[in-house]
Amino acid sequence: MNKFAAVLLASTVLFGSAIAQDKITVGVSWNNFQEERWKTDEAAIKAVLDAAGAQYISADAQSSASKQLTDIESLISQGANAIIVLAQDSEAVGPAVAAAVAEGIPVVGYDRLIENPDAFYLTFDNKEVGRLQAAGVAAVVSEGNFVFIKGNSADPNADFLFEGQMEVLKPGIDAGNIKNVGEAYTDNWNPEVAQANMEQFLTANNNEIDAVVASNDGTAGGAIAALAAQGLAGSVPVSGQDGDHAALNRIALGTQTVSVWKDARELGKKAAEVALELAGGKALNEVTGVVPFAGGPKGVEMNAFFISPVAITKDNLDVVIDAGWVSKDVVCQGVAAGSVPACN
Repeated sequence: MNKFAAVLLASTVLFGSAIAQDKITVGVSWNNFQEERWKTDEAAIKAVLDAAGAQYISADAQSSASKQLTDIESLISQGANAIIVLAQDSEAVGPAVAAAVAEGIPVVGYDRLIENPDAFYLTFDNKEVGRLQAAGVAAVVSEGNFVFIKGNSADPNADFLFEGQMEVLKPGIDAGNIKNVGEAYTDNWNPEVAQANMEQFLTANNNEIDAVVASNDGTAGGAIAALAAQGLAGSVPVSGQDGDHAALNRIALGTQTVSVWKDARELGKKAAEVALELAGGKALNEVTGVVPFAGGPKGVEMNAFFISPVAITKDNLDVVIDAGWVSKDVVCQGVAAGSVPACN
């Protein structure tokens, strides 16, 4: 190789290395990527990063809080300039978040609160989700025996949702019109756990259950399976959230009453935009649309962004269809002609 060629090659390598170093890398730590919901979020995150010429790397904790700690360490070592964290356990993930912050790597707490003033909090208004869930059920049945299928106890959202539900239902409880005959957290939001809890509540109350306030569509599916085994599916209102395709079909079929739709595409898009802003040097309180938040269990003052949810019932299923969230064929599978406006 002649001297000129060698110099040219060396310059090309150095220039290429400089480009690689300048390229922003955003890491995402998923708590459990097997859930249907997160694939939609990921696609939205990737679309924004691709358009910005940024690199995407990720890790799946597979519902293990300890694995998530090592996952985040790995994302740091891979050169992430910002890390989006969907926490398996919001307390347990703390040391990994602190380690990232200590390295100067901004962290976005995604969909679930990580109560750290040095992390950004991005989610839907989960108390409002709870209010919409309770209101959707109460619009059908406003008195009687109510069961509450709550989320994972290690997820702050489970309590935010329940607080919102109670804001709507507590007056009825205090007046004696609504009786709380069963309330349980659901480990890892697992539908099978939700089904087992619902079976126990049905047995304990001789199947005399008038309404089920389930905190997401997975737990709603578990509760409905238990109701179906007793011939009660469709006669007992059940709430959920996330707009899972199976849940939207259940709403059309009449076995689920409401799913509070949180357009994950909007949340994923905003997460990528926030990560890029922070990686580019913006302070937490300079992020576009930022608002103050101190509503966590510890009252820590944080910077946040909230997206408004939408309650989907049989009457407005066209909203999710028209938005391209789900096809009409999926929503209307098995639905009797003329029974649901969106399926006509």
